[in-house]
Amino acid sequence: MNTLQAGDKAPQFTLQDQNGQDVSLSDFAGQRVLVYFYPKAMTPGCTVQAQNLRDSQAALAEKGVVVLGISPDPVKRLAKFAERDALNFTLLSDEDHAVADAFGVWGLKKFMGREYDGIHRLSFLIGADGTIEHFINKFKTKDHHQVVLDLLG
Repeated sequence: MNTLQAGDKAPQFTLQDQNGQDVSLSDFAGQRVLVYFYPKAMTPGCTVQAQNLRDSQAALAEKGVVVLGISPDPVKRLAKFAERDALNFTLLSDEDHAVADAFGVWGLKKFMGREYDGIHRLSFLIGADGTIEHFINKFKTKDHHQVVLDLLG
């Protein structure tokens, strides 16, 4: 796993959102974007993380930040997740994990003695110029939103 770092150029991508619409990183050119990768929609940790980002949406928008959540879930599951939790930001489906690979967040994981490949819970704050401003890797799901807000000042 060769994870991108602050100062690296963010890879361009286009994925389908929870409504089946194509969304590209380039759609947000000139804006700051929080790209956060999470393993699986509607699981306890991912739900807490998403709900806290939802509840922090106004503060993030005030700082000029757009939120994009990316997981390997199919579009239908993302739609259920967004509806169930009234999520007010975009969820993107990366079923073939090509975008996760490009950011370097797909790799070997260990859980309950089992090893498997999957998405690592990591985030990237991308600047208006398309360069990664912050690589966010030290947080708990319940305080991810606060870590992001603290970085924004």
